[in-house]
Amino acid sequence: MTATTAEKATAATDFATEVVTRTPARDIALPGGVGTLALVTLDNGFDHTKPNTFGPESIAGLTATIERLRQRAEAGEIAAVAVTGKPFIFAVGADLTGVPFIGSRDQALEIARAGHTAYAAFSDLPVPTFAFVNGAAMGGGVELALSATYRTMSAGVPAVALPEVFLGLVPGWGGCWMLPNLVGIEKAITVVIENPLSQNRMLKGVEAYQLGMADVLLEPADFLEESIAWAARVLSGEVTVERPEVDRDETAWDTAVAKARKLADVKTGRQAKSPYAALDLLTAARTATREEGFAAEDETLADLLMSDELRAGLYAFELVQKRAKRPAGAPDKSLARTVTKVGIVGAGLMASQLALLFIQRLQVPVVLTDIDDERVAKGVGYVHAELDKLAGKGRLNPDRLNRYKALVTGSTSKDGFADADFVIEAVFEEMSVKQQVFAEVEAVVSPECVLATNTSSLSIAEMASKLEHPERVVGFHFFNPVAVMPLLEVIPGEVTDDATLATAFAVGKALKKTCIRAADRPSFIVNRLLGRFMGEAAKILDEGTPIEVVDRAFAGLAPMPPFVLIGLVGPAIALHNGETLVRAFPDRFYASPTLQRIVAAGKRGFYDLSSGRPVLDPEVPELIEQPAEPVVLDLAQVRERVLTVLADEARRMLDEGVAQAPMDIDLAMITGAGFQFWNGGITPLLDRTGVAEAVTGSRFLPEGVANARR
Repeated sequence: MTATTAEKATAATDFATEVVTRTPARDIALPGGVGTLALVTLDNGFDHTKPNTFGPESIAGLTATIERLRQRAEAGEIAAVAVTGKPFIFAVGADLTGVPFIGSRDQALEIARAGHTAYAAFSDLPVPTFAFVNGAAMGGGVELALSATYRTMSAGVPAVALPEVFLGLVPGWGGCWMLPNLVGIEKAITVVIENPLSQNRMLKGVEAYQLGMADVLLEPADFLEESIAWAARVLSGEVTVERPEVDRDETAWDTAVAKARKLADVKTGRQAKSPYAALDLLTAARTATREEGFAAEDETLADLLMSDELRAGLYAFELVQKRAKRPAGAPDKSLARTVTKVGIVGAGLMASQLALLFIQRLQVPVVLTDIDDERVAKGVGYVHAELDKLAGKGRLNPDRLNRYKALVTGSTSKDGFADADFVIEAVFEEMSVKQQVFAEVEAVVSPECVLATNTSSLSIAEMASKLEHPERVVGFHFFNPVAVMPLLEVIPGEVTDDATLATAFAVGKALKKTCIRAADRPSFIVNRLLGRFMGEAAKILDEGTPIEVVDRAFAGLAPMPPFVLIGLVGPAIALHNGETLVRAFPDRFYASPTLQRIVAAGKRGFYDLSSGRPVLDPEVPELIEQPAEPVVLDLAQVRERVLTVLADEARRMLDEGVAQAPMDIDLAMITGAGFQFWNGGITPLLDRTGVAEAVTGSRFLPEGVANARR
């Protein structure tokens, strides 16, 4: 790439927020006298909390660096070139913050070509090239590494991924051509399609090495030194890198792609473009030349950069990366009280999960209580067993394991709460039970101790109404499984004071949760919207549409079919949430006779999930409501009807102040219910399908916030 072309790439769009990743090179004399290695270090000048990314200026700088190294290589000054990252970070791909500034497909195409030109120039240097992957590598970072002749991987790398499909893009700087031609089509599909569509699963460095994405795995302590030494052995001929031959059998290749298309159908209901575009590129990679593969990626990337799907994905990414860190409606954090001890009422599974989380994140004493010694022992035992598992995986050293175990104790008495600063209840979802529990706790704790409830639907104000200090009660609603789901709904009651609320937000942040303020209205944000969603799905089923049709209609809308979701939530919990909402809003919510029968029959769900995939329980069809005059809807009708009620409910929730803004509804549905990034959660989907305006008279979000401007 010439300097003029590099300047043109920089000018392709106004990336006003680009944090430029510099590419300084330094010479290293290789051991064994095999010559000089030019080591390029990717570094944007910040620590690991702001990872290296590539915007137009960064790519232009990389291109210029590579051109200088080409000249040096041709002059015989260097024997090899290597690229590595700053501490803990290799590079996490393209700088997507500038995408909203891209105003035309031509600009998008220019950006795609600039990346390919830079990476191809690195690949085509007249000396061997190395990538020393020392830290997190994603997207364009992985593609830069794939462009090298050889790759080393640190065993400490926490994340390696090509996550583009998760956002509504494709790996567009060589990934769809280079990866299958390195590791084969099946492994490439795992990285490009399966992992992104599985809630954006990341590979550890060890896993990436095992897939063949690196030639050698090295320990992190002396990774750079060992990588340099290994490179010297490769150059001297002491080490010969051998890779399995890629199977290019057309039938096997096409079979793997066809299987992946079926997975994409299940995950997206063909509502997303990106996985299918990526599969087309992967299919062509079997026979395409590099130039053909890169050119096809350019065209596809240009199309997707201008798509609503990507803009919604980037909107969602922005919510998770930025809005989640500054919760709307949170009081001044200086009002928060220090928490040095935590009490948990209950010792069941949820309570035990909470205890484990508090111990790991807050590292303060935690006391579990329950009605008898057996339950208490089981709860404490669960925490100990989970800590032992972490130690077995090398994630806890012996000293920390013993310290954490010593932090959790149990008792049948609440007297141990006397010096606690924060007590949370996780008992049966019944108002009278929770009121009694809080009355017992209040008799023991100090007046400033925060009383938190993990209720999923009940009124915080009513729960606190009989207490001497109702102002210290706050909703603190976790999602199951506690260790996995990021969302924590923080709900002030009618008289909750700012100190209590600030403490709740501070604790939630310390627990590394995404905290969202919700109003004290039935079922709060996620469960209220899910309640309307699942209630309408159940109503459609009870009216006569077959269960398989109802479930299939939600591919690409919800993270899983509604009747599969009910099994994971638990039919009794789903029924309780639904009945709570019916009592509050009988005109809109629905209590399903079918679900009541499922619960009465003791069923764990509609499906048997033991095989890893849902299989309808053979006894369930007899429990499904049989209407006298069945109304059978098709997939499109089911989908439209449910989107209609979701738009209606979301608008009502905003009007009532249940959520602070549409962005908080989307953030909650993404982090608490797993709704897709490429839909932007839910409100961008309702906007771009026209359902929002048809039902409520207006869009939820301004034009261009989560869609491409027309």
